[in-house]
Amino acid sequence: MQVGEVSSGGSSHRGVGASGTVSEDRRVTVFSANGRLYQVEYAWNATRLAGVTSVGVRGADSVCVVGQRRASEPKDKLLDMTSVSRLFPITERLGLLATGIVGEGRALAHEARNQTAEFRFKWGYEMPPDVLAQWIADRAQIWTQYGSKRPSGVVAMILGIDDEKETPQLFTCDPAGYFFGHKAASAGQRDREAVNFLEKKMKNNPSLSFQETIEMAISALQFALKEDLKATEIEVGAVRTDDPTFRVLTEAEIDEHLKANNPGKAELKATQFPSY
Repeated sequence: MQVGEVSSGGSSHRGVGASGTVSEDRRVTVFSANGRLYQVEYAWNATRLAGVTSVGVRGADSVCVVGQRRASEPKDKLLDMTSVSRLFPITERLGLLATGIVGEGRALAHEARNQTAEFRFKWGYEMPPDVLAQWIADRAQIWTQYGSKRPSGVVAMILGIDDEKETPQLFTCDPAGYFFGHKAASAGQRDREAVNFLEKKMKNNPSLSFQETIEMAISALQFALKEDLKATEIEVGAVRTDDPTFRVLTEAEIDEHLKANNPGKAELKATQFPSY
């Protein structure tokens, strides 16, 4: 039996869980002796267990997110992959890419749609990206304070255009309730590799065009996964300042960007399989 000693206000007591684990390991509302919330850390682990990686990049006049299109059960050969998506339109101008547990991402997107609809009804204009990010972060933080709830196993990327500043915005919201604005970001199983790639590429704050923004995000994902991707294996969402409508790119559009990223391989393929 494991026994944990917890000190509080100069006194100490020993707490044991029903299965022999310390109570702070079992309850989201209890801090450990060194000030950690283990259940929040476990929620972070859950965002990586889905086995997918997502990347977001903010350019000069656009913002783009790229995620893997992968099922929870990859061995299911009868699955229609077009029905598998972690990329959700929230309003006409806001998009959300959920990395982690698919069902929780879908539930978060549904709640976000309701929240943005209420905001528009109350105030008469679209909810800004930073306000949506703050609402999602507040929701996640509240869930760390009640024993009847648990942290959500999802990292959300919010993309949209700030109507006042007329600039693209990219935010991430994590299970602990933090939200941050980013020039570029990554989440999921291989997020560290993608971040290393992006830190080098974005070091001098390059002014990326719409096409360069998409290709930078795809390049970062390919680098992190150490493999060449097909258009059917990823999903891409983007918003531009001159057309602030959130768009999910078609497979044909994604394929064009993949060819631009790997021109040598595209030429080799055309040589090997010439069209007559």
